[in-house]
Amino acid sequence: MTRWRTVRLGEALEFAYGKALPKTTRAEHGSVPVYGSNGIAGWHDEALVNEPTVVVGRKGSAGAVRYVDRPCYPIDTTYFVRPRSGYEFDMKFLFFLLRRLDLPRLRTATGVPGLTREDVYRESIPVPTLAEQRHIADLLSRAEGIVHLLHQAQRKAAALIPAMFVGIFGDPTTNPKGWPMRTVRELVGRFEGGQNLQAASDSSTEFRILKVSAVTSGVYIEAESKPTPDDYEPPQNHIVREGDMLFSRANTEELVGATAVVRATNGRTLLPDKLWRFVWAEPVEQAFMHALFQSAYVRQELGKLSSGTSASMRNISQAKLFELRLPVPPLARQSAFARHAEAVQSIQSQQALALQKATATFDGLLARAFSIEGAAVEVHEAEGAVA
Repeated sequence: MTRWRTVRLGEALEFAYGKALPKTTRAEHGSVPVYGSNGIAGWHDEALVNEPTVVVGRKGSAGAVRYVDRPCYPIDTTYFVRPRSGYEFDMKFLFFLLRRLDLPRLRTATGVPGLTREDVYRESIPVPTLAEQRHIADLLSRAEGIVHLLHQAQRKAAALIPAMFVGIFGDPTTNPKGWPMRTVRELVGRFEGGQNLQAASDSSTEFRILKVSAVTSGVYIEAESKPTPDDYEPPQNHIVREGDMLFSRANTEELVGATAVVRATNGRTLLPDKLWRFVWAEPVEQAFMHALFQSAYVRQELGKLSSGTSASMRNISQAKLFELRLPVPPLARQSAFARHAEAVQSIQSQQALALQKATATFDGLLARAFSIEGAAVEVHEAEGAVA
C-alpha cells in the first residue's frame, strides 16, 4: 500500500490574488469569462490567467471552489490557484482536493465573509504522483458526471407535473376554463400546527420535530428535523401523518407558502409552529391541491399576503390565507389529474433514490481519494463503484 507524502498547503500551492478589472478596458461582449466569488460575473477581452486554474472565493462566497479550463479573468474578490516551484499538480485534481478540504469552514465571521490565505496555507494536503492525480481526477469526474445527469433528469421530471397541470386546467392566473373561484375558507376546515421546541443535544430522543426546510423544495424531506427535548410527550395532533399536506407559514419572501405532501413517515416526527397541516372541509385530491399551491399564481399571491419587517423572514396569517381565492374544478377532474400525477411521482421517486445513491457514492469516493493515509490502492478499489 503506497503512502502519499503530505505537506502544508502553502508549501505546495499559491493562492494568487485576482485583480479588479480596469474600467477603461472592460468589454461587454468579450470572450474571456470574468470570475467573481459567485461564478461568472461578466466577460472581458483579455485574460489574467491563460492556463487551467481553480478559482476560490475570497470575499462574499468565501471558500467556493470552481474549476476553469480556459483563459479567464479572476477579479479581486477571488484567489486563483497555481503550484509553487518544485510541485506538479493536475488542476482538476486540485479542484476536487480543495472541495474536500471544505474551505468555507475557514472563513471569517466578522463583516463580509472572507477567506485568508494564511488560514488556508496551514491545511495539510496529500501529494500523489501526477499519474495518480490524473487517475483520481478522472474517477471523480466520471462519478460527479453521473450525479449531474441525475440532477438534470430530476429537474426535467419536476417540470412535468406543473406542465401537465396547466395543460389540463389552464393557467390559474387567467383561469381560461372558467373554474369556480373558491376561498381557502370554503375548502379548509382548519389548519393544525405544532409547537416551537428547543432542540435537544442528544439525537437519540424518541421524537424529532420538523424544520421549515422539510417542505421548502416542494417535496417532503423528513430528515430535515431536529431532536425534541428528553421525555417530551407530544399531543397526537402534532404528529405528522402519511397523506398530510403541509404548508410553510413562515420563511423567506421566495419560499413562504411552500407546500409538500407526506408520502411516508416514521410516525415519530412532529409539526413545528411554522408548519401547518391542511384539514380539509370537503373531499379534495391532495395531488391537485399540491400542484395548485405550487403554481406560480398561488405562490405570487401568497407572497402578497405575507408580512414581515424583512425579506429574510415573512409570515402568513390564517386570516389572510383563508381569504385567498383559488380556481377549483370538480372533484372528478381533480381525480383524473391525480392519477396522471401519481405515475409521474413514481418516476420522480425512482430518480430521487438513484440520485441519493449516486451522491453517496461520489461523497464516499471524494473522502477516500484524499484520505491522509494516502493509500492509492483504495482509489483503485473504489473505481468499481463508478463502472
